[in-house]
This record gives sequence, structure tokens and C-alpha cells, in this order.
Amino acid sequence: MRNIKIIGACSDLGLHINGADLGPSKLIEHLKISNIIKVNKLNNIKKELEKNNKKKNLIAVNEFNSRLYTEVVNSLNNNYFPLTIGGDHSIAISSSLASIKKYTNLGIIWFDSHGDFNTFDTTISGNIHGIPLAAVTNYEKNYLTDFHNGNYYNPKNTVLLGARDIDELEKENLEDAGVTVFTTEDIRNKGMEYIYEKAFKIASSGTNGIHISYDLDVIDPNFAPGVSVPVDNGINEIEAFTFIDYIIKYKNLVKSMDLVEFNPLKDVDDKTLNLAKELLDKILNN
Repeated sequence: MRNIKIIGACSDLGLHINGADLGPSKLIEHLKISNIIKVNKLNNIKKELEKNNKKKNLIAVNEFNSRLYTEVVNSLNNNYFPLTIGGDHSIAISSSLASIKKYTNLGIIWFDSHGDFNTFDTTISGNIHGIPLAAVTNYEKNYLTDFHNGNYYNPKNTVLLGARDIDELEKENLEDAGVTVFTTEDIRNKGMEYIYEKAFKIASSGTNGIHISYDLDVIDPNFAPGVSVPVDNGINEIEAFTFIDYIIKYKNLVKSMDLVEFNPLKDVDDKTLNLAKELLDKILNN
């Protein structure tokens, strides 16, 4: 990849489970790259863990994302490729919107076991990490993107890839918006090469490039248990690394990327840590 800046997005504010804020530091420790900055959640924030709160940590998430957005925009304006390491997936609201602010018209590939397409009207948990894809496509129009002055992602150039745990109302949202959804079953039945090629074609059609948001919970917990909300029947290691091959293949189209949801507190024998390190090394060395 070209001139990369690593941005550690150290936040677990998007859900009621602790630990995802520790992931970026653990992953950054081993990287042999000088262009690294970190955005930390403020120390005086008391995280809301009440499951019945349908807008959990809303003010804190927005404050964090506003600061992260500025960092990613600055990196882009200085001709860096921003690789944002989360942190829970709510951090991608700011990283992806910063990229489309720079490039004005992008597609997006959201590699995730969950839909992340709830709104504040449909969310069951109130966890904001279940809303970001709806926010960056402007399907959820309230509360989460006031810091952004620019375009949003067009659902026709939006691909949800590897999904297998989508709420019923969230599924209706995705269908209503017109987002393309490829499930883990699709990857198995039609072949990962076919599905990955299709995803890049949809995201790049008529756009200036692509933002990639890679959630480690897309990988089966047998291989990557260290995520906050694991879901069985995920992709295997070969499928996980092959997607990186496609990012490298289409690196002229890929303008920015996230790697999110590593939770060291949930890891077993450093399986997820080591896998995530290998994924990052492959990106950084190509």
C-alpha cells in the first residue's frame, strides 16, 4: 500500500461490553512504522452500561468521533492512506466519512458478521456500534454525524459482506435502503473469489474509490475469539486473508481502511491478536 498512517481509535464506547478500546494499542505495539497516532477516549467519561438505554454513550461517542474525524481528514489532506485501527465499529462513522469528505464519491465494503444497519428507532440494544453503516449512508439521519460536512455513501455502492447475524427490523432497513448483502453462506455457496470480485465491482461502480471497514468478528470465533460480540459460523482464516489479497489487488481503488473490534479481554491464547497482526502485516508489506 502507499504512504500509510496508522490511526489508533481507542474507544469501546459503542457498546456495553468493555475492552475494545485496548485493541489498538495491543496491535500497534508490534508495527514497525513511524506514522502512528492515537485518539483516546477522554478519561473523565463514565461509560454507560445500562442495557435499556437506547442511545448509550451518545454524547461520548460523538465527542470521540469528532476528534477522530479531524485526525483522519488531516491525514488524508497530507496525502496519507489512513489505516484506522479500532476500537469498536462506531469509530468507522468518523473514519469513513472523513474519507468521503476528501474523495467526494466513494463506495464502501463493510466486512462484518452483523448488519450495523439499525437506526435509533429499530435498535434493540441501544449499542451505537450496531448503527454506523446506517449513519454513513445517511439512512439514520440523526445524532451521529453533526461533525461531518460532506457527502454520504450511496447505498447502491454499499456492500455488507460476511453477514450472518442481522436483526429482523435491521434486515428491513437494509432492503429498504438498497444495500447489497452477501452472507457467509453466499461466500461458501458461490465461492469467495466470485463474491469478493462482485463486492469490489459494486463498490467501485461510478465512484472515485472505496473505503474498506473490516470487522474481525466476521471471522469465526474458533479462529478469532477476541471480539466483543462473536458469532458462530464465520469465515475461516483462508477466506479472511483472501479478502486482504483483494484489497491489495485493488489498492489503487482503496482510499482508506478500518480494522476494528479486536477485544484483548475476550481473546484466547492470543489467537485473535496474532491473526490481526498477520492481517496488518500483509497490508503494510504490499
